[in-house]
Amino acid sequence: MAGAYDDRDGKIWMDGTLVEWRDAKVHILTHAMHYASSVFEGERCYNGKIFKSREHSERLIESARLLDMELPYTVDQIEEAKYATLHANGFNDAYVRVLAWRGSGPDMGVAANQNPVRMAVTTWEWGAYYGDAKWQGAKLDIAKWKRPSPETIPTAAKASGLYMICTMSKHAAMAKGCSDALFYDYRGYVAEATGANIFFVKDGEVHTPLPDCILNGITRQTVIAMMKDMGITVHERHIMPEELPGFQQCWLTGTAAEVTPVGQIGDHHFQVGQLTRDVSDAYEKLVRT
Repeated sequence: MAGAYDDRDGKIWMDGTLVEWRDAKVHILTHAMHYASSVFEGERCYNGKIFKSREHSERLIESARLLDMELPYTVDQIEEAKYATLHANGFNDAYVRVLAWRGSGPDMGVAANQNPVRMAVTTWEWGAYYGDAKWQGAKLDIAKWKRPSPETIPTAAKASGLYMICTMSKHAAMAKGCSDALFYDYRGYVAEATGANIFFVKDGEVHTPLPDCILNGITRQTVIAMMKDMGITVHERHIMPEELPGFQQCWLTGTAAEVTPVGQIGDHHFQVGQLTRDVSDAYEKLVRT
């Protein structure tokens, strides 16, 4: 599948019905377009099975709740919709995007209690998120924006509005020849990349930021559990920027990113070392089991 995302062949699930890809449209006065009242999940299907599918569906419902949106679908119904969309498009290995949003209705101000909550499922074939960086190591800029305090926004939700500074920071990074950008948080601690969690290696042990103001990614949780089973010591803690030169290896995790090594952050360089490769290989094996 190629071309613009609004001009493709295939089917999209919208509000309980599979529709033609090009007909999957919403009105210009959709509340989510004006006030970011939307949540989503990104998932990958390997060999016909969506990895951690139910966990993603559960998080979608919880994200909606955190935005004061009651999703009109159960986990089982979301699961059925995802697999119906995959089958309708004939995909066995694909990316799956589920989006829930406040639609158009009687309200068109900040409040939108009377507007329906809608949901759609799309899927497409998508290779390595960072391209060749998947094997060579991504180069990261350092974003000028900071991840906000959980007192200012529901940081535990996978909400579209939280990605505004991600888009801006990634554009700035790409203009510098980088693959992505690293955020610090509102306190100055190392936080995450624009769409992925981050891990560091020092003397054979792994260090990763506490998810106290960032999304505790499902891939992040999976990789931590996997490493503990491998006997690798993992430290979840606050990490200061001045610690970066002391780390030998670094990688990113996310559904789209999977496990992607990092070769450089700003002026700091990292090896694409054996531990990084071992974790990447173990994750690749796990998702295809």
